Amino acid sequence: MGRRRRRVDRTAGAGAGALPEAIAALSRSLPAGPSPEIFRRAKFDRPEAAPALWRLLFRVLYPLPADGASASPSPEAQARLVKSALRAQGYPRTALAQIPEDGSQGSRELLLAVSWLLARGPLLERLLAQTRVQLGDEMPVCECKVLASSGPSAPHVEAEGPVDIRRVQWLMGQLRFRWRHLLCSQQEQCSLLSKLLRMLECENARLEAALAWRRCELVFWQWMDTVLDACPPEAPAAASQPTFLPRIPEYWVDELELVARELQALQEELRLAVETRRAAWEARVGGQGWGLEWTAMRQALKEAVEQELAALQRSWEQHRGPAQPHGPHRLVRSEEGATGGWGLWASEVIGTLKSQEACLEAVLCQLQGQCRQELARLAGALPGLIWIPPPGR
Repeated sequence: MGRRRRRVDRTAGAGAGALPEAIAALSRSLPAGPSPEIFRRAKFDRPEAAPALWRLLFRVLYPLPADGASASPSPEAQARLVKSALRAQGYPRTALAQIPEDGSQGSRELLLAVSWLLARGPLLERLLAQTRVQLGDEMPVCECKVLASSGPSAPHVEAEGPVDIRRVQWLMGQLRFRWRHLLCSQQEQCSLLSKLLRMLECENARLEAALAWRRCELVFWQWMDTVLDACPPEAPAAASQPTFLPRIPEYWVDELELVARELQALQEELRLAVETRRAAWEARVGGQGWGLEWTAMRQALKEAVEQELAALQRSWEQHRGPAQPHGPHRLVRSEEGATGGWGLWASEVIGTLKSQEACLEAVLCQLQGQCRQELARLAGALPGLIWIPPPGR
């Protein structure tokens, strides 16, 4: 069947209870994993095991989003999507395409498809990473946008004077209201922590099941060899067919060509419109006496910006050292003297960010100076206008 089969000596290994333990561990570690009885019935191609295996394959090939808000398609649509995804990934057995999509039969072939996905890569690790509980212990290595906040406002302090009883009553009401708000917030936090705890318990159960599966995995592959031997052999011509991707129907090709021609026409129309507006704007600027001067200044600014970007890129490449992954990283305390693994040292990240901050501050100062010079030039060129600069920070 073109997959990596793991044959071991049938006389070696675990005892009689290792196979049920392996199937049960695999069922607990998979998302919406069917019961171990479903696997046993699928070996004998029982029709009642097919719907559960269709759902399992759909959840494995099309994981749910983090919020789980998307609606699940119908069973027939799930079967069509599973067939398309397996064909795109190179599933070699053609018998899967002949299974009816109503879930009435084909459970043994679906079990073979599940085992093929398990054998071709780290499926369990990828699924566990997708459903990992987010604990907020991650820090992005590179923040492309930083929003500055002014911070909390300073408390208002009034001068000493006579005490107004109505103000005291109002303050007492405010205190009671905030006390109730704080109590509700603490209750909500407790409920969220309880929900997080249940999610962590479920994740720990799946991790323990994955570890148990790894310990008795070879017994499962022994059993899958017997399942494969029970399947009727495929025709040699069908078995030797090369893997192919879903092709586009011919009537869609004509529509795609029509859409491509329309997009090219729109692109040409937009280009002509942009050139016309640019020419009109340049003529308007030239009518105010800024024609050649404006063109030269625009060219100079363009070259200056290109040079600054090139210098910034060179400086960043010199200071950043080896290529680092871009994205969030978990904050993990390492033992003293431990060797570095796949993570990043906090000192390296801080040094890289400081060097990048220095480069950006230098560019900012230079651009601010150019803006001040341009404002001064414009103020001198138009004496009838008053230029009021923004307040400095």
